[in-house]
Amino acid sequence: MAPETGNGAQQPAGTAELLLEQVHRLSRELHPGAVTLPEVTLDSLLDRDLGLDSLARVELLNRIEDTFRVRLPEQVLAHAETPRDLLRHLDRGEQQPEKPASRPPPAVGRDREQGDLAPGHAATLVDVLAAHVAGRPKRLHLLLEDQESQPLTYHDLDHGARAMAAGLQQHGLQPADTVAIMLPTGLDYFFTFFGILLAGGVPVPLYPPARPSQIEEHLRRHRTILDNCGARFLVTDPRVKGVAGLLRGAVATLERVDTVAAFRGRAGDFTAVPIRAGDTAFLQYTSGSTGDPKGVILTHANLLANIRAMGRACAVRSDDVFVSWLPLYHDMGLIGAWLGSLYHGCRLVIMPPLSFLARPERWLAAITRHGGTLSASPNFGYEFCSRRISDATLADLDLGSWRMAFNGAEPVSPVTIETFCRRFASCGFRREAMTPVYGLAESSVGLVFPPPGRGPVIDRVRRGPLVSDGRALPASDQDATALRFVGCGFPLPGHQVRVVDESDRELPERRQGRLQFKGPSATSGYFRNPDQTRALFHGPWLDTGDLAYIAGGEVFLTGRIKEIIIRGGRNIYPHELEGAINDIEGIRRGCTAVFGATDPDSGTERLVVLAESRKRDAGTLETLRQQINEVTVDLLGTPPDDVVIAPPGTVLKTSSGKIRRTACRALYEEGRLTGPQRAVWLQLVRLFLAGLAPRGRRLLRRTGEYLYAAWSWLLLAMISLVTWPAVVLLPVQRWRWPLVRGALRLLALLTGTRITVRGRANLETPSILVANHASYLDSLVLAAALPVHPAFVAKAELAGKPVSRLFLSRLGVIFVERFDFEKGVEDARRISRLVREGRQVLFFAEGTLQRMPGLLPFQMGAFVVAAREKTAVIPITIRGTRNKLRADSWFPRRGAVQVNIGRPVRPDGDDWAAALRLRDRVRRAILRRLGEPDLATTYTSLAQMEIGPAEEERRP
Repeated sequence: MAPETGNGAQQPAGTAELLLEQVHRLSRELHPGAVTLPEVTLDSLLDRDLGLDSLARVELLNRIEDTFRVRLPEQVLAHAETPRDLLRHLDRGEQQPEKPASRPPPAVGRDREQGDLAPGHAATLVDVLAAHVAGRPKRLHLLLEDQESQPLTYHDLDHGARAMAAGLQQHGLQPADTVAIMLPTGLDYFFTFFGILLAGGVPVPLYPPARPSQIEEHLRRHRTILDNCGARFLVTDPRVKGVAGLLRGAVATLERVDTVAAFRGRAGDFTAVPIRAGDTAFLQYTSGSTGDPKGVILTHANLLANIRAMGRACAVRSDDVFVSWLPLYHDMGLIGAWLGSLYHGCRLVIMPPLSFLARPERWLAAITRHGGTLSASPNFGYEFCSRRISDATLADLDLGSWRMAFNGAEPVSPVTIETFCRRFASCGFRREAMTPVYGLAESSVGLVFPPPGRGPVIDRVRRGPLVSDGRALPASDQDATALRFVGCGFPLPGHQVRVVDESDRELPERRQGRLQFKGPSATSGYFRNPDQTRALFHGPWLDTGDLAYIAGGEVFLTGRIKEIIIRGGRNIYPHELEGAINDIEGIRRGCTAVFGATDPDSGTERLVVLAESRKRDAGTLETLRQQINEVTVDLLGTPPDDVVIAPPGTVLKTSSGKIRRTACRALYEEGRLTGPQRAVWLQLVRLFLAGLAPRGRRLLRRTGEYLYAAWSWLLLAMISLVTWPAVVLLPVQRWRWPLVRGALRLLALLTGTRITVRGRANLETPSILVANHASYLDSLVLAAALPVHPAFVAKAELAGKPVSRLFLSRLGVIFVERFDFEKGVEDARRISRLVREGRQVLFFAEGTLQRMPGLLPFQMGAFVVAAREKTAVIPITIRGTRNKLRADSWFPRRGAVQVNIGRPVRPDGDDWAAALRLRDRVRRAILRRLGEPDLATTYTSLAQMEIGPAEEERRP
C-alpha cells in the first residue's frame, strides 16, 4: 500500500523509496568510513538518528528538488524532522520546468541488491520470527548437523513453536510464568524456547548433567536456580527425566517435569498473547564462576539492542554463514549464534557440543563445507583444536571464508591466539580473522568488540608496576617478565565503558581498575535478588566484576575482581599461573585452579594451587609438587603456600567450562580437599611488611589526587575573580586576549600542566581552525596555547547565561544556534563574512564530546564555509585533555597536554562534494596524530550514544 501524506493523499511507493535513497546516500557521504549506518526509515529523525546538521539538510533540500523537479520552501526543511515530513510536502511543491536532473537517482547499493533481511522494525523476538515467516517462510534458517543433517526453515520453526506454545497453554501456562529448559542441542530446543516466548512465558535455560560423579553438585545448583525463578515447568530430555524429577520434590513451585513430546500440542490450537518490547524475554543465569548463579533479567528490547549493535560492529549480512558448536544454554551460543543469526537472516550451521569435544576437527570441517564466515568459541576451543587436530587433517580444511573468529567467554590467551593462527595458516586461516571479544550476561552477551579484519592486539606491560600499583606501563621487547594482555576492542555502538577505582572515580588510561558499563543492552537487575542488584548498579553504571585498563580507547581485561589474589601488596592473576602449571607433564590441562584462601590463624590470604592429575604414586606426586613450586617461583618470585594434587573431576567448572575458583576455595576452606596445612608465620610477617610500602603508596597517591583536584579548582576560581572583571572593563578586544592568555598560562603553570605546542608556523590568516574535542578543557588549552586569538564558535545556550555571555562576547566568541534550522544557516553566513574580513575562526568539528576515547564524525559547517570562501583549513590535534578532565566528571587530574597544529589543507572546489573531500582530508590529518580509535567506522547517532544536552556542543 502506498504511504499516506499529510493531506490524506497517497504518494506512489516509488516516491518514498527514492526519497529514502537520497537520504541514505547523503548519510553515507557524511560517514564514508562507517561499517554500517543507522537504518533510514520514513520516521528516522534527521538530526538525532541520521546526524544531518543544518548545512547537510540544505544539501538534502537541493537534491530533493533536483530529483523530483519541484521547488520546496526553505521552511519545509526548517520544520521537517523526519523523511515522512518531507514526503508529505513533495506533492505540494511548485513544479520546475522539465530538464535533466543535475543529480540523477543513484544506483541501488550492493547491500540492497542482495537484500538486508534484518527486520529493523521488530520490537520483540516474536516480531523477528513473524517477519521472516511472512517474507521468506521457506528460506533455510538453520542446519543441525548431528547424526544426520536436519534443515529447519522459518516456517518449520514457527510451526513447531506454535505446537509447543499450544501444549503449554493447555497445561495452564500463564503469561510471565517461567519454564526451565534442560535439553541438549536439537530441533526440540528451538521449538521449546520459541514456544515459551509465543505463549508469553519466560524461558530459563539450564545445562544437562555432565558428570555422574558430580550429580549432587549439579542438582544443588539447579535447585537454587529453579527456586529463585519460581519455575512451573521443567522441559527435559527422556534420558535425564528421572534424575531431573528429583528436583520436583525440592522446588515448591515446580508442578511438572516432562519431555517435549509430553508438552507438545497442536499448532492450530495456539492462542496468541500480546508481547511487548519491555517484557522479559528470558532469564540468563550467570555461570557462577565467582559465586552462586544469579538470574539476569533480559527483555526483548535488551536482546534486540545487543544483537543490532553486534551486527553493526561486525558488519553482519544476510549472506553470512554462522557455524557453531556452542551449547544453547550459554549466552554466546543462544544469543550470539542462534538469535543473532535469526535476526540478521543469515544461515546457522549448528552441531552438539559433544560432537566438537569428541572430534574438534568437525567444527573446522563444517566451516570448510558450508563456507562459514562467522564462528565463535571460548579460548579453550581454539587451544583444543591446536592440540588435538592432526597434521594429516589440515590438508582437508579450507578456512579462507572465515572472516570473524570470535574468541570470548573466558580469558583470552596470547599463546593460544598465536598458536592457532600459526597452526591453521596453511588452511587459509587469516590472522586478521581472529577476533577477541568481551561480554557478559548483564549486557545480554556482547559489550566490547574490535573492528572487523583488524586481528588481535596483544599489549605487553611491565609486571612490577601493574601488580604493585595497578599501572599498565608498556614493556620493552627485551623484558622477559612482562605480562601480556589481549585487547578486546571498543564498546558496541550505543554503549559506554569506564574503569574506576574503589571510590567509583574514573581512572585515566593505562590504570587498572573496576570495569563498568551502561547501554541499551544492560539488564535491569537480577531476578528476585535485590541485594545483588544493588551491588550491581553504581548510579547509571553496572559493575562487570572484572578488572581492566583502557589503552588507546581499547579495553584490556586483566582478571576477575574476586579472583585476584593480593600477596605482599602485589596482585596475582590466577589464570596466568594456571596456564603455566597446565604445561607441566602429568597435570591435566585446563584442570588447575589457583585461588587465595584465608588462613584461619592469621587472617591473611594464602596462595593455593589445586591441580588434577591421573598420577597416584607418592613419588610422582611429590615431583609434580616440586615442579609446581618451581613454576610459581619463576613466575611470581614466591612459592605457593599449599599445593593440592587431586584426582580427575575435583576442580569445579561452570557450564561454559570456566574454572569456579570461588567454589574450589570454599571446598578447600571446609577441609574437603586433601593437602597438608603449613603454618609459615615468619613468611606471613615478611609478606605483611612487604605489603606496607605498596599500601602506603596507594594511600599517598589517592590523597594527592584529591588535593590536586581541590587546588586546581581553587586556582581557577581565584584567577577568574581577577580575569572576568578585567575582560569586561577593558575597552579594546586586542587587550583582552593577551590578558586571558596570560591568566590561562599561569593556571597551567601553577597546576603543573605542561602544554606542548608544535607547528605554530603553520598558522596563516585568514583561515579556519578545526580541532578535535575531547574535554571541557579544550577551549582553555587552545586559548592558552595559540599565539593568535581566533573567533571561537560556541553553542547558543552559553549566551543564555548572563555571566558567561558577557565574558565570552567581550572575547569575540560566536554563538551559534544548534536546533533552529533557519538561524543555523544564518550563523553560517555570518561566519563566512568574518572569514572574508580576514578573521580566523575556530571550530570543534566533532560537535560534541564524550567520555570514551575516539574521534567522532565531523560536522560539515566549517568545511562548507571554507569551500565557499576558498579558505584553507588548519587541523589542530589536542591530546591529553581527556585524561585530565573527562566528560561527566569534575575531577581534574595531573597530566601533560599536546597541541599539534597541522599544515593548511586547501579546498579543491566550492561545492558540497569539495566540502566533503576537504572534511575527510582534515579529519585524516587529525586522526593520524590523535592516537585514538576512528569512531566514524562504527557510526553512532547522538541518541544512540546517550549524550545529554550538557555534553552536546554541535555546531553548524
